[in-house]
Amino acid sequence: MVLDFIISEGVLFAMRKLFCMLLILCLLPSVGVLAEETAQPTPAPTLTPEEWVSAKLPYDRMPAEIVTIPYDELPPVVEGQHHYLLLCIDQWARDPRPEGAKPPTGYGGRRRDMYGNTDGMVLVTLDTRAHRIMLTSFIRDAIIKKPNSTENGEKHGRLNYVYNDYGPEALCRVISEHIGVRVEKYIMFTFKQIANIVDYLGGVDIELTDDEIDALTHTVLRGTVTDPNGKDLMDAGYHPAGVYSFKTTPWAESANKNSDAKVIKRTGGCSAVLYMRIRKWGGGGDFMRTQRARTVLSLLADKCRIMSWDDARALANNILDNSNLTNMNLDDMLAAAEQAFSLRDCTMEELRIPTDNAVRRILFANMTAEEINWPVCRDAMADFLQNSWLVLDDD
Repeated sequence: MVLDFIISEGVLFAMRKLFCMLLILCLLPSVGVLAEETAQPTPAPTLTPEEWVSAKLPYDRMPAEIVTIPYDELPPVVEGQHHYLLLCIDQWARDPRPEGAKPPTGYGGRRRDMYGNTDGMVLVTLDTRAHRIMLTSFIRDAIIKKPNSTENGEKHGRLNYVYNDYGPEALCRVISEHIGVRVEKYIMFTFKQIANIVDYLGGVDIELTDDEIDALTHTVLRGTVTDPNGKDLMDAGYHPAGVYSFKTTPWAESANKNSDAKVIKRTGGCSAVLYMRIRKWGGGGDFMRTQRARTVLSLLADKCRIMSWDDARALANNILDNSNLTNMNLDDMLAAAEQAFSLRDCTMEELRIPTDNAVRRILFANMTAEEINWPVCRDAMADFLQNSWLVLDDD
């Protein structure tokens, strides 16, 4: 009996071992597949810029996830390159946003425009090492990842709302993280302050199309814009396309003296601002608006090419006096003026963000906005700035 018990226990033990071995053998293929799949996950399809733009998606939807570069991980500014963010709020006159103010809200906690939106955003890059001046403009309704986004709850917003809701430093940070370039210095203006600077420089001559002429006849005031034949734009009759002079005439100066303080649009500078604000005439929308802003900046820069150093210092003081809000002091402004003065013979180079192959229009949160392929724009921005070193190496 004892022997039988020992034999039966031995057989049972052997059967258990055999069953365990069979179970392991059956599981091994599955374990191997799982390990292989974990080590080499199937990559998500990568769309080319053209495929991204032409993707068939609903118009009314939430934006796709936005991948940015955390501010602390941005590379340092390249030696010799100096970035200055020029901002213009959509107001002729407005007090600056108080430091530390909370996002303004209205009825029901809804977002409220209280300090103005930055409808004009141009990054000026002065490259003293490669001898270049670069202008990068941003469309106002670009969709961005808002400053209060979290990993588990990404929040989207429009780029031109960031200043009003979070302040100018937050706007610099947002732009930096989206384009991959560290931007720290900013200067903000109202429409009137921009106009004052244009007037200080003696006005500007701009080549106008027929559509732009039609648009300005509905907005500018007499005595501020003259056509190629020297005729006031507000006079009846035909006005040909060509170069128009935006400069305050004696008539307009006299009218300003005889009017009350509410009249703020009766100078050549104000009319130049109205030109930059054209959006609905001639197509192009905000894309052409950013182009017009770059055009005026380039033309004003051309006027500065023959300046003496004393004139450049005086202009720096005028810009500082006419700024609405800035984190640049007089020394910073004079340093920027010295950099610009050394580059006054450069041809301005221009880039628009987003590029043509990196934007698609959508409707979300009951507003029309532009969804941006930010990685493509970062590559375009890097190429734009890094061309400096290609030029330098060629030399």
